Amino acid sequence: MKIDAPAAADLERIGSTAARLERLGYDGLRLAELNHDPFLPLTLAAEHTEEIELVTSVAVAFARNPMSMAVLAHDLNAFSGGRFVLGLGSQVKPHIERRFGMPWHKAARQMREFIEAMNAIFDCWYDGKRLEFAGEYYRHDLMPATFRPENTGGSRPRILLSATGPLMTKVAAEVADGMIMHPFSTERYLREVTLPAVRSGLAQRGLSLDGFELDYAPMLAMGRNDEALERAIAEVRGRIAFYGCTVAYRPVLELHGWGGLQDELIPLNRAHRTEDMAALITDEMVQTFAIVGEPETVVETMRDRFGGLITRTGFGGTGLDEEELAGLLARLRG
Repeated sequence: MKIDAPAAADLERIGSTAARLERLGYDGLRLAELNHDPFLPLTLAAEHTEEIELVTSVAVAFARNPMSMAVLAHDLNAFSGGRFVLGLGSQVKPHIERRFGMPWHKAARQMREFIEAMNAIFDCWYDGKRLEFAGEYYRHDLMPATFRPENTGGSRPRILLSATGPLMTKVAAEVADGMIMHPFSTERYLREVTLPAVRSGLAQRGLSLDGFELDYAPMLAMGRNDEALERAIAEVRGRIAFYGCTVAYRPVLELHGWGGLQDELIPLNRAHRTEDMAALITDEMVQTFAIVGEPETVVETMRDRFGGLITRTGFGGTGLDEEELAGLLARLRG
C-alpha cells in the first residue's frame, strides 16, 4: 500500500515540505485543486525530491481541455522522471459553468471522452500514432511536429479518476489507470458496490485488479487525549454533513439506510446552518465513515479494514513528531 501525505500549495514552503515528507518515508505527495493550481507547486516539489510521487488529488478536468491537460501532465511527468500521477475529477455543474465558465455536458460521458482524448494524444506523442480523435465533445486531429513534445523517452503519465457513483466508477475502470475513491465512502460501499463495478469495467478491457491503482483515503479523527479527539470528531461531523448534501453521493447513504439524511441536510446547507447540519451526524455515522482513535489505533484499523483492498491511501501526521510519524507509516505500510 502506497501512503501519500496531503500538502498545501504553498509555493514558498512546498520544496522543503516535499523533501521532509520524502525523508519520512511517504510514497507520495498529494495536492488538491482548491484555491491554487496544483501543478506549479508539484513542479517545485519535484525539483527538491528524487523518489516521492507527485499526485493531483484532484485536478479539475472540465476546467481545461484534454490537450491543455495532456501538456501539463506530460511536462511535469517528464521533469520529475516519471513520478507524476494525474488525479482527475469532474467537480460539479455549478462550479464548472459558473466558477470556471466552461461547458458541462453529461459528466460520465464527458469524462470518458476527456480521458480517451488524452490517451489518443499520448499515443501520438509517445508511440508515434497519428492523432485522429473525434468525439461528441472534443476533437483533436492536428499535431504538427512543432507542437509535439520531444522528451517522450520515458513513461507516459498515469491517470487516476476520482469516482463515487456507478457511472463514473465504470468510466474509471474502463479507460483510466486507477481510481480515487471519494472520502465520503465506507468499507461496506467499497466491498459491495465499488469493487464489483471496478472488476466489471476492467473485464471489458481484459484486465484484472492487478496493476489497477485503487486509492482511498478515509476520513480520520485522531487524538492523544479526549479534548483533541473531540475536536477531530467534530471536524469529521462537519465534513460528513457537507458531503452528504451532494446528490451524487446519495447512494452511499442509501446503502446504509440513511438516504433521508440528505433531505434534511440540503435545506440546512442552503440556509448556511452548518452547526445544525453537523448535529444530524450520529456517532454511528462517524464510526462508519471515519476511523477514530489514537494514532496507533487508527493505523491498525486502517490495515484491518482496507489492507488487501486498496493500493494507495493518505495519512496526515499533524501533531506527531517525525520519529513517531515515520514509525506509524512503516506500520501502516507493513
